[in-house]
Amino acid sequence: MSQPRPRRAAVTGIGVMAPNGTSTGTFWKATQEGLSVLDRVSREGCTHLPLRVAGEIRGFEPSSAVEERYLVQTDRFTHFAMAAADRALDDAGLGPADPGEASFSVGVVTAAGSGGGEFGQRELQALWGKGSKFVGPYQSIAWFYAASTGQISIRNGFRGPCSVVAADEAGGLDALAHAARVVRNGTDTVVVGSTEAPLAPCSVVCQLGYPELSTAEDPERAYRPFTAGACGFVPAEGGAMLVVEDEDAARDRGAAVRALIAGHAATFTGSSRWEESRQGLAHAVRGALAEAGCAPEEIDVVFADALGVPEADRAEALAIADALGAHGTRVPVTAPKTGIGRSYCAAPVLDTAAAVLAMEHGLVPPTPNVFDVCHDLDLVTGRARPAELRTALVLSRGLMGSNSALVLRRGAADASQ
Repeated sequence: MSQPRPRRAAVTGIGVMAPNGTSTGTFWKATQEGLSVLDRVSREGCTHLPLRVAGEIRGFEPSSAVEERYLVQTDRFTHFAMAAADRALDDAGLGPADPGEASFSVGVVTAAGSGGGEFGQRELQALWGKGSKFVGPYQSIAWFYAASTGQISIRNGFRGPCSVVAADEAGGLDALAHAARVVRNGTDTVVVGSTEAPLAPCSVVCQLGYPELSTAEDPERAYRPFTAGACGFVPAEGGAMLVVEDEDAARDRGAAVRALIAGHAATFTGSSRWEESRQGLAHAVRGALAEAGCAPEEIDVVFADALGVPEADRAEALAIADALGAHGTRVPVTAPKTGIGRSYCAAPVLDTAAAVLAMEHGLVPPTPNVFDVCHDLDLVTGRARPAELRTALVLSRGLMGSNSALVLRRGAADASQ
């Protein structure tokens, strides 16, 4: 009698809230066209600060996506998360859970780097300017990293395993890996991802302490990794949520399996030790390949971390070569985040969404604003490159020293593949 096949974690839904699109379709169209939407900072209270360029989501009205009872108790980063989760669930053909045992089969996992800075600043200003009676009760929860996980689960009646990953910017990939493990361990469905809203005055001032932050004035030159003109990264708001399900359960209900989360590994090499991140990132890539049962030459595209700091860019290019061997100088590499900014924990989740879409469309999206590459990488620039993409590698590093690598496989047409 044959043994049942091990459970596999499949991506069945994608929801995006990004500076270049607040739907998966508009996000992918702008991404494949290499459109850059980086622009001068316009968020209230931020225009006088040294940060000049960012990736903002413009024209988003939270009240159009989130009910009033949730709006009053949540920050902008959670508004993005709830809107993206709705889009991902719609894409997967799922909705809120019915009361009962089935509600325990759906969990939520998010990652966050900055939490609810805008909400927190507003309440603290009320405290010092007017007094404690003017501070609302939701100050205690709206700023917290766990807010998005909690609100998504409460709003949709999801009572399965819920978690928050706090692991630096690389936490976005670590959250996806955690969701995949939860699915492999028996939970049917996990809503997973990350959104950030770091463009509030207090949040920006905190970020100015990062030497890696770009304070360049020109949006076309502010974020140019892998070039001689690299001067740091540009921050961004937004992110993405994915629906991850057991592959067989997804097929049984007729859902499209868009990709499989095949392998992941993470390491830690210390804050701003970019030369040391070479070894740590390479080790993470090897671990992810091993878990996926994937040979280096099977990687068809790499979505790079692309910090935009010369030492970090050099370390990443060398880490790709260390882990993939000679294939590392031939495999197409891309960093579409140079057109929208680096949204901390959400950046690698947006890269993961772009990787799934790239495999579906057979296109490697370009790296906006980057032309004069000075590292031994086949960095895709200018325009999208047609390619047959079966396996993608997504990389992420955090400013505090986390390194993470994720291997995705293209969704198979049937369960036997």
